[in-house]
Amino acid sequence: MPRRADIRVWPTARTGGQQSANGHVVSGGPALATTRLGPAERAASLDALASLELQVLVVGGGVVGAGVALDAVTRGLTTGLVEARDFGSGTSSRSSKLIHGGLRYLEQLNVGLVREALSERSLLLQRLAPHLVRPVSFLFPFTHHGWERAYVGAGVTAYDSLGFSLGQTRGLPGHRQLTRRGALRLAPALNRGALTGALVYWDAQVDDARYVMTLVRTAASFGAHAASRTQVTGFLREGERVTGVRATDLETGAELEIRAQQVVNATGVWTDEIQEMVGGRGTINVRASKGVHLVVPRDRIHSTTGIILRTPVSVLFVIPWGRHWIIGTTDTDWSLDKAHPAASRADIDYVLGQLNKILAVPLSQDDVEGVYAGLRPLLAGESESTSKLSREHTVVHPVPGLVMIAGGKYTTYRIMARDAVDAVAHGLDGKVAPSCTDSIPLAGADGFIALWNSRHALARSSGLHVARIEHLLQRYGSMIGEVLALISADPSLGKPLAGADDYLRAEVVYAASHEGARHLDDVLSRRTHASIETWDRGLSAAEEAVSLMAGPMKWKTRQIARELENYRARVAAERASQEADSDQDADAIRLGAPDIVPVLQGDSVTA
Repeated sequence: MPRRADIRVWPTARTGGQQSANGHVVSGGPALATTRLGPAERAASLDALASLELQVLVVGGGVVGAGVALDAVTRGLTTGLVEARDFGSGTSSRSSKLIHGGLRYLEQLNVGLVREALSERSLLLQRLAPHLVRPVSFLFPFTHHGWERAYVGAGVTAYDSLGFSLGQTRGLPGHRQLTRRGALRLAPALNRGALTGALVYWDAQVDDARYVMTLVRTAASFGAHAASRTQVTGFLREGERVTGVRATDLETGAELEIRAQQVVNATGVWTDEIQEMVGGRGTINVRASKGVHLVVPRDRIHSTTGIILRTPVSVLFVIPWGRHWIIGTTDTDWSLDKAHPAASRADIDYVLGQLNKILAVPLSQDDVEGVYAGLRPLLAGESESTSKLSREHTVVHPVPGLVMIAGGKYTTYRIMARDAVDAVAHGLDGKVAPSCTDSIPLAGADGFIALWNSRHALARSSGLHVARIEHLLQRYGSMIGEVLALISADPSLGKPLAGADDYLRAEVVYAASHEGARHLDDVLSRRTHASIETWDRGLSAAEEAVSLMAGPMKWKTRQIARELENYRARVAAERASQEADSDQDADAIRLGAPDIVPVLQGDSVTA
């Protein structure tokens, strides 16, 4: 019989803190021990999920679900988190990778949403994740004389004023008005005849997939039990009340029942399907909007700043991304496969066409290194245009024991999580503490600034170039020591990954042993971004990467071959789909490459 989770603590000399019965440090000491998300830890989490009665079970391992798990566990609630695929493998790893208030929401007079998002931007930059979120500037070209400078300038002034009033000053200067000559000095790639002037303003960017994984690790550090590749197949009921879920470990086929006093559904674009499973009446209506992004080498666009452009239906960002630019996005209705939304030739042509209107030297498809597409879970309204649907969120309690949250945007995930757990609190007996995640730095944040200031000393002591240390610090923060320890034990891991030399070999091993990566695609697409940052979509890095994963994953020759075959088929299908003329054709081609661990079909929860 499942037992009620009972957290016991005792001192641990290793950290100077306290440790829960499942081995996670939960309080005390200067910092929490970093929790690994390796194969052994996943097995332990599955055992716990099957044997405990949780207070909260979260379904969906994107940024919102991971945020809900962290919010719940830091309020003292026994918490579980399950995800059918890899953590962050859906919308949360296919965004524009921006943390921003949203200038177009300000234009729509949605001041509340912008204020909320700017407040979160400040927290992320300064306290919660300074190692993962960093400032980025954008140039806004003017194409008209007079009125446009005054109109856009007034909007950005209001945007800055909201930010400054919320204490967002560090690293984010106010905007500057520029003449045409000044704009071309910052962005020589622009066509002189296509602009009359510009302004430059500041926002922030994030490695979205890495952020989600770090959220999960942080929640696990406080005692949450997290398991990926674990698909919910139904709900447990006692009369009308939801009392847990039935689930399948997709890696082994083992079935389990997870009992929980409250279940939180955070499955994004799959929300409507979950409502149908529990007999809901469509309390939340979600429409999926496809956003396509292109990746091109940095030398294709000569600019020292990002660029933002108006398009007929939305905006287009040109975002600096290491040695690359990310260009996007589209905003079109999508009703086909939700797990792998496909970009068509029409999508790619649209993005290039919009950008080429202001470039002196236009880009072509030959300049595109990578392409990715994601789905935004928008709250459906009266508008037929997805670009006009709400980016606000909603929380409902459709049946006792079940909370559903949908909508929102990446930047405000923490607010969404807080609101979801507030709803959970209403369904639990006894008082639940208020949210405290506004003061909980994510794993790797504590000590990051001091380590950044010491990066030259770290380079000397490790034998790595300071540029490599900076790269590691901006990915792992104060967890860099765990990666450097791998290199110290095996110096060959300090060499670049063949075919994706922005990354070290140690990062692949660490992804499998510490970061929950279970398959080759998890590493090449989300723990690193080789799948969109290399001309061959990560194919030349695949063999070395899979051999490095084989150790911590204990793979035999047959599994290594399966991983390579699956990844190559996925790349081939994506490339072919991007030559298709329509969404329907692109979707059919992309579905020709099945997942390495296929989800169950039918009425199962697939997110």
